[in-house]
Amino acid sequence: MFSSFAGKHIVIGVTGSIAAFKVAGWVSALAKEEALVDVIMTAAAQKFVAPLTFASLSGRRVFDDMFAAEQEGTMSHIGLAREADCLLVAPATAQTIARLAHGLADDLLTTTILAAQVPVLVCPAMNVKMYEHPATVKNLKILKEYGYHVIEPDSGLMACGEEGLGRLPEWDQVSQFVLREILDKDLAGQSILVTAGPTREAYDPARYLSNRSSGKMGYAIAGAAFRRGAEVTLISGPTALEPPPGVTCIPVTTALQMYEAVMGNYQKASVIVKAAAVADFRCTEQHREKIKKDSSSLMMELEANPDILKELGTICEHERQLLVGFAAESSNIEQEGQKKLKNKNLDLIAVNDILSDASGFAVDTNQITLIDRNRTVILPHTSKLRTADLLWNHIVDHKLLKGN
Repeated sequence: MFSSFAGKHIVIGVTGSIAAFKVAGWVSALAKEEALVDVIMTAAAQKFVAPLTFASLSGRRVFDDMFAAEQEGTMSHIGLAREADCLLVAPATAQTIARLAHGLADDLLTTTILAAQVPVLVCPAMNVKMYEHPATVKNLKILKEYGYHVIEPDSGLMACGEEGLGRLPEWDQVSQFVLREILDKDLAGQSILVTAGPTREAYDPARYLSNRSSGKMGYAIAGAAFRRGAEVTLISGPTALEPPPGVTCIPVTTALQMYEAVMGNYQKASVIVKAAAVADFRCTEQHREKIKKDSSSLMMELEANPDILKELGTICEHERQLLVGFAAESSNIEQEGQKKLKNKNLDLIAVNDILSDASGFAVDTNQITLIDRNRTVILPHTSKLRTADLLWNHIVDHKLLKGN
């Protein structure tokens, strides 16, 4: 299975917090994805988790003594700093954050970070009162000024019994920020607008018109763009998905709401990807009360929703904006794609076969056909996450980004 972490060298600094046990799972996940993981543990961290735990999970030696390796003729802090693709401090306690903010170099972790010329990510984890203390707030600001990337903590119930900001985030969130730092930033400087999911068109308080879109493809495209360095805005219809970390999400429900959100944001975008499955029609009348099922007859009058993609094809500035459409087709995939590319004035269209079990609605895999004004490319059948990266590869490799 393809992994963006394969072969990457990640150094994780573990400090003295009960949240250290969660990082053991992170090390395990990275090792399974074939990353090289070196763990540096502070003395306090070893009070919570034994070094042997991290050594077993990473398959590599754990570094916990600034002078042990030096006695063998090597300099751990210099070697680790030079060899790593990035350094991740997790959990980062208030004490460690303060030491880093003031440039202290009194253990292996702090000396390694001071010697590093690679991205440093810091994941604060502490009691909410400690996190909100002016000293911690000031120290985190200093770290950001140094160029360290501070990943904001989650909010929730903590081990101390208090509730609020200070919980260590989950790995599926943190991993996206790590990937953004270690992958090639071939979308850096791009402002990308993505739409995703279905829309819901109300009939009465209990019923609505919609479609089977899960939003998975659009969310994967937005997340991949963020990992590759872009600033991303995601306009999403109702889904069961969590917005990708680092992405600005604008939730909408109806086609008209999506229209307003797109028209209010498209001018700032250098790339627009319309992956949402917007309802073609809405109910002319939206009933305030539930229509009883024992009614003798039921007539539903519909009116057309605006064609957002077609309007974008007319009004967007094609010399500086790349417009990408998605189409769900059940037959004549390439012919229908070519027709929509021309009729809607798109730069690129991605077409998938909704009758295929591998690429239809609500599945985790996809196989799309990409059609631009010069070529047609059929992407391999793979996960939607991988498909998103292949889409961006196509755009970058064929120099479709405007200004390239």
